Amino acid sequence: MNFLLLLCIKFMVLSNIKAKTDTPMQIHLSFAETVCNIVVTWSTVQKTKTSICKYGRKHVEFAEENKDGPTLFVDGGDALRSQFIHRVLLKNLTENVCYKYYCGSDLGWSPEYWFCVPQTDENWSPSLAIYGNMGLTHALILPFLYDDIQQGMYDLVIHNGNFASGLSEDDGQRGDLFMKQIEAIAAYVPFMVTPGNLEEPYNFSHYRNRFTMPGNSEGLYYSFNLGPVHFIAFSTEVYFSTEKYGYQPYCNQFDWLENELKVSDKPANRLKRPWIITYGHRPMYCSNKNNHSCTMFENEIRLGLRDDDLMGLEELFFRYGVDIQMWSHENSYERTWPVFNYTVVSGPTPDPYFEPYAPIHVITGCAGTSGGRVKFIEPMPPWSAFRSKDFGYTRLKAYNKSHLYIEQFSADQRSIIDHFWVIKSGHCLASPE
Repeated sequence: MNFLLLLCIKFMVLSNIKAKTDTPMQIHLSFAETVCNIVVTWSTVQKTKTSICKYGRKHVEFAEENKDGPTLFVDGGDALRSQFIHRVLLKNLTENVCYKYYCGSDLGWSPEYWFCVPQTDENWSPSLAIYGNMGLTHALILPFLYDDIQQGMYDLVIHNGNFASGLSEDDGQRGDLFMKQIEAIAAYVPFMVTPGNLEEPYNFSHYRNRFTMPGNSEGLYYSFNLGPVHFIAFSTEVYFSTEKYGYQPYCNQFDWLENELKVSDKPANRLKRPWIITYGHRPMYCSNKNNHSCTMFENEIRLGLRDDDLMGLEELFFRYGVDIQMWSHENSYERTWPVFNYTVVSGPTPDPYFEPYAPIHVITGCAGTSGGRVKFIEPMPPWSAFRSKDFGYTRLKAYNKSHLYIEQFSADQRSIIDHFWVIKSGHCLASPE
């Protein structure tokens, strides 16, 4: 345990010595099956008989209760530390309306927070922030994200794997501190997540228990619609954990992804929501100077496991016309040109991002960890368009069905260091040959 973390834990313990152990902590929001259904998730040290969320537009008008109450979560470490996870679904919320809310029970209530419900149709312009690899003691982007959210800049935030430099560290105490820390953003906008390699201990138990994502996979893979975009989240970790957990998670996810993409790419669905954006933790491509899988041509995620090359994702994502692939893992920012099989696949004009024929990859993993600055290989590969060592995060806005805008905010320089438009009027597959 590093010195800064020890100080952080000591401060939290001393400041909460008299705190009630049934007071809600670690409050965060997420989308349920639709954007008009929001799940409020929180934790208490002691079990309470009820899990209640009270909410309304200007004052408390409604109350929802999870009749099943909280669920017990026991960390897999030697201390077997436990807590109770509460989940309350706020159903059939009114779109384009902001609500105040607080949660808990008669034994203790949280402070009051707020959130805004987005539109359900496709004819509007959603905005989001996305990043990965945010640590506990080096969460450099957190103040900037908080300021953005309080100004109403985002409809959701995506944390693309690797939380707190390990949620399970120190018998889960690091995870508890991290989840309290991110209330500053996650209690105000839906906080959507994917697992990274640091979530692996105890079969991803901290990830599965602490977060509440749509679908039936305990948050390992899921999808949702927002404006003209269909978002697809998945776990890259199934490619690296077959020896420990078997092939079933790997095969189940691939089958789900293939079916999800088939349905999403049907003409009627593509007409309504033409943009398909995927996000997962470990990238297919990167130009970092290390031995990570994304630096290798025989990349497991891109081509499939080395003893079974039938379940790689690059060909699958290309076949069904995925537009943007968001990644993290590397402690850096990098974007590619439209690329397939290490070949730049430009569109019909000199601008590679105008009617591109292949997906664009964006690696955004520089939210702030103790790992330090990265190095890149030189010279820059021909498929790489821009890269930076700065700490920061990525902003994305789908202006309409044909124009998508992405920019990179640098926390070091407190300014935008990269931006680009993707313009695509016809989301049809074109062969790279």
